[in-house]
Amino acid sequence: MCPDDDAVTLAVSTVICALRPDPETGVAGVWIPLVRRIREPYLGLWALPGGPLRKSEPLETSASRTLAETTGLTPQYLEQLYAFGDPDRSPGPRVVSIVYWALVKNDEAERAAESENVRWFAADRLPELAFDHNEIVEYALWRLRNKMGYSRIAHAFVGETFTIAQLREVYEAVLGKALDPANFRRQLESSGTIVATEHRLTGTRHRPPRLYRYAPPPTFSPSTASGADDDSSAAKLSPRAQPRPASPSSPSSPPSPALALSPTETRPGVPPLEPGDAS
Repeated sequence: MCPDDDAVTLAVSTVICALRPDPETGVAGVWIPLVRRIREPYLGLWALPGGPLRKSEPLETSASRTLAETTGLTPQYLEQLYAFGDPDRSPGPRVVSIVYWALVKNDEAERAAESENVRWFAADRLPELAFDHNEIVEYALWRLRNKMGYSRIAHAFVGETFTIAQLREVYEAVLGKALDPANFRRQLESSGTIVATEHRLTGTRHRPPRLYRYAPPPTFSPSTASGADDDSSAAKLSPRAQPRPASPSSPSSPPSPALALSPTETRPGVPPLEPGDAS
């Protein structure tokens, strides 16, 4: 049996991302709900929703439960992000947090009513958070922006059908920069990622724009078995080893939603951790 000072507690936390307009500027951006800690350590500081892992509870179930209990949210997109376990990340006994991230549409986000101990914050204007939660959020945002360039993750923020302008607004909100509409449309339509429907958006003052949907994902074949489109390797890299998102070189050059980035662009060249160490 291990001595008490060697005890390790497992916890589950979740970074929830929603796209919401800034109340002052009206510009959409990434917003994150936080909960105020009502006990030590870090009494009174804001933190990510989460809690201790129950003995017989699966990890994803724990993440879903703590989200529902603290924010009232039941997101459709919930993915394991990483395991954070630095020995000094929490005062007292060691705590290892298995972190998930969730993406919710704006109508879902509106169901998370704010209260004295639950509040939405702009991701680029967070206060000092408890534990290492600022670092966790920074890593989650890096992953989100990175995946926008080589996956269909933007689909989590839109409905089954959408206009190209609505999809561009998602990219602009996540990347934090304006994109050239014509260039964005050209890249998107040439990619085969989306297909036009027979329907148009109603209720507009001008000519109704056409609605699109995402095309079915490509079928697996030996030629795609190398995992060039899979970000699993990126998920196994230490957050501290990840490079920060590069500054945009041109507002008219979005990360292509059409083609996967090369492995050197999406996977920083540092040795991955062992599979059991990463989430």
